Amino acid sequence: MRPLKFSINVTLDGCCDHRAGIPDESLHRHAAENIAAADALLFGRVTYGMMESAWREPARTGVKPEWMEDWMLPFARTIAAAKKYVVSSTLREVDWNAELVQGDLAGAVRRLKQQPGHGLFVGGVQLALALTELGLIDEYEFIVHPRVAGHGPSLFAGLSKPLDLQLVKQVALGSGKLALSYRPS
Repeated sequence: MRPLKFSINVTLDGCCDHRAGIPDESLHRHAAENIAAADALLFGRVTYGMMESAWREPARTGVKPEWMEDWMLPFARTIAAAKKYVVSSTLREVDWNAELVQGDLAGAVRRLKQQPGHGLFVGGVQLALALTELGLIDEYEFIVHPRVAGHGPSLFAGLSKPLDLQLVKQVALGSGKLALSYRPS
């Protein structure tokens, strides 16, 4: 069975707004390595749209927007090449090497996990909450940024019961970031 790994950037005060972190080359390299090691990505509608709008065109054309640094292009190419599954009840079609997942979330994700391969990689806040409630995430990676954002969205708001985790790996990234990996205990 393929494991499902969740990874997200989070500030010291628990903010998981993608604009609150500190982007640097080591962070993007780490994310690209995670994505390249997975058989496919699993996104919700919002995360899929955000990733596609930021990373699709630079990977396709090599022309990057003004905000994008040269060291971000390998990440753009890696995420563009990855197989993607998009969980949505409102989208009617997707592209960018993606396939829609609709209907029974638990059944669909179990079927994806049962396929042969190395693993699946999930991102996003709401989808991770739903998959956590279903007990389908095998590993959680929190990339902790040395910043206090002072605002929010936070992870797992509304989780129905506590989730106990066991630390299995920690990796120091650039600029004081730590990638902390946990498995449910």
